[in-house]
Amino acid sequence: MSRVRSEPFSYRGDRAIPAFPDDHPIIIFDGHCALCSGYARFVLDHDHPGKCRLLAAQSALGHALYVHYGLDPYDFETNVLIADGMAYFKSEASIRILELLGPPWSLARVLRLIPMSVRDCVYTFIARNRLRFFGKLETCYTPAVQFRDRVLNGG
Repeated sequence: MSRVRSEPFSYRGDRAIPAFPDDHPIIIFDGHCALCSGYARFVLDHDHPGKCRLLAAQSALGHALYVHYGLDPYDFETNVLIADGMAYFKSEASIRILELLGPPWSLARVLRLIPMSVRDCVYTFIARNRLRFFGKLETCYTPAVQFRDRVLNGG
C-alpha cells in the first residue's frame, strides 16, 4: 500500500475532492466490515464530547480521499484518521483515535513503544483477514439516530 506524504490540508487543493467540514477529526472506515463498523460504534459510544466524525470509505468523498492519499479505493486495508488536516494510517491512526477518546483509552499511546514496522505488520495481518475473521455486513453501517450528526454524508 502506498501512502502519499503530504502537507496539512493538501486535499483542499485537490479538485477531485469536494469541500467538506474538516473542523473535527474524521475517521474513514470500511462500512461493510463488521470489525471496522464495530470500531466506529465503539468510537461513537466513547467519544462523549463528540470530537470525531465518521465517513464510510464506500462514499464518494471516502473514495476520493483514499485516491488522494494513494490508497486502493476498493480494498480498504486501513482506517484513515484526518486530524488537523493531516492523514494517519494503520496502527498510528488507531492509536491517535484512541487518544482522542481520552482516559482510559488514551493509554494506547504506550503502543508507540513498539516499532511502527511491527505494529503495522500486525495491523496489516488483521486488516487483510478482517472479513474472514469478523464477517461482512450486507449494507453499510448506519449509526444510531443520536449519532447521525457525527457522520459525514460523503455523497
